[in-house]
Amino acid sequence: MAQKRKLPPLKEHEGYKFHTDYLCMMLPLLAWPIFLYGMRPLALWAVAIVTAKICDILISRMRKRRYNRTENSSLVHAVLLVMLMPASVPYYVVIISVAVSVFLAKEAFGGYGAYPFHPTAVGYAVAAISWPSYLLKYPVPFQEKLPVWGSLDNVVYTESVSHVMRTGGIPNIKRLDLLLGNYPSLMGTASVLIILSCGVFLLVRKRINLAVPVSFLASAALIAWCFPRIGDVHGFFWQNTAQRMQSLQLELLSGAMIFSAVFLSCEPSTIPKNRLAQVAYGLIWGILTMMYRYYGTYEIGVCFALLVVNAASGYIDRVVVKLSATYKGVIRRVG
Repeated sequence: MAQKRKLPPLKEHEGYKFHTDYLCMMLPLLAWPIFLYGMRPLALWAVAIVTAKICDILISRMRKRRYNRTENSSLVHAVLLVMLMPASVPYYVVIISVAVSVFLAKEAFGGYGAYPFHPTAVGYAVAAISWPSYLLKYPVPFQEKLPVWGSLDNVVYTESVSHVMRTGGIPNIKRLDLLLGNYPSLMGTASVLIILSCGVFLLVRKRINLAVPVSFLASAALIAWCFPRIGDVHGFFWQNTAQRMQSLQLELLSGAMIFSAVFLSCEPSTIPKNRLAQVAYGLIWGILTMMYRYYGTYEIGVCFALLVVNAASGYIDRVVVKLSATYKGVIRRVG
């Protein structure tokens, strides 16, 4: 009887360690919504991971190639996606949006390293457009824990900080609560202190750089300071500093601004390669995000803005490199 040929072991995928660090940083982020809402966030997290894993296996079967367990980028995108959703989101919304992020945003363009759009942003955009009623209402924390299974009819919901500001109100949330995450928000974006701690770890591990996130937050902060959405603020930008500071902290510390700056900004496949181009990329992303916040329909406009700058990433890279080369040539001629 012929013996079955033994296949050689698969090599570790090039992005395995990079994405493993991201997955590890999701664990402290997951602990906070579990504390606020019970075990339902953990169940949603598990559903997202299982869905991504099944999608990867199906892709391998369809392409008739061996499944490589160390190619774990789909797991990271799935977990990031579920962290951008409220704890009350239905399971089928998570399953469909994760499948879209893997099949449509990642594999349709050739898989890891070839996709032009961040898969997490694509999955969120599809979910927000398809089921806005589920993604734009937030369960109030510290009430009765959300059931893992069953009806959520008795859950108390509230509007987001961004919605209150858009309608002319002033959210009554203390700065410490904004930092800790003690207010209704998305599962993984509320606790700024945890997110920043994860960002320091990723920075030390050289998984992210400061060019994109700093420029992104800087341009968003400048718009929030100069054109605050709270109160009737007029005059020059150095006047009414108390109201402008309140607007600044509400804009940057709520929603998904800090989360996006840490976890979505430095996806290697979607950002420019030139460092100066990365700064320009971050500045444009911050401006577009604030425009979506001020005039858009969806509150987490950062993902929609990210898709726009993803589309222009290569162009920004080429333009900045060309301008830089022209500037150096002029300097040499003058010198």
